Amino acid sequence: QKRIRMEIWDITKFQIAVYCHLKDIPVSTLDLNCLTLLALSGERELTDFCETAAEKEIFGSSQSVRNALTKAEKRNLITKEGKSKKKISINPELKIQTEGNILLDYKIVRIESKET
Repeated sequence: QKRIRMEIWDITKFQIAVYCHLKDIPVSTLDLNCLTLLALSGERELTDFCETAAEKEIFGSSQSVRNALTKAEKRNLITKEGKSKKKISINPELKIQTEGNILLDYKIVRIESKET
């Protein structure tokens, strides 16, 4: 049993990483950082978010952020709504907690099969 205290960025990133690992969805560190920023930002206008992520140097340019978000949408990690001024957010199916006190309680087991 391990007990670890994490800051909001790290615990949010951890939740996304675990979800992606369990669903066998490949994500790079940059993708993970981008998704973490989006989870913490809440629903945002697409262009505004891309500029913010580029300013925070998660990716080198706004277009690179947009490309990463397109990939994340195809993997069902984010949702996009609207025609012009699209709104984006983390897919609620991920059930990422970003507010209040957060306790993650994972019990992961591997059981050795008995040879007969």
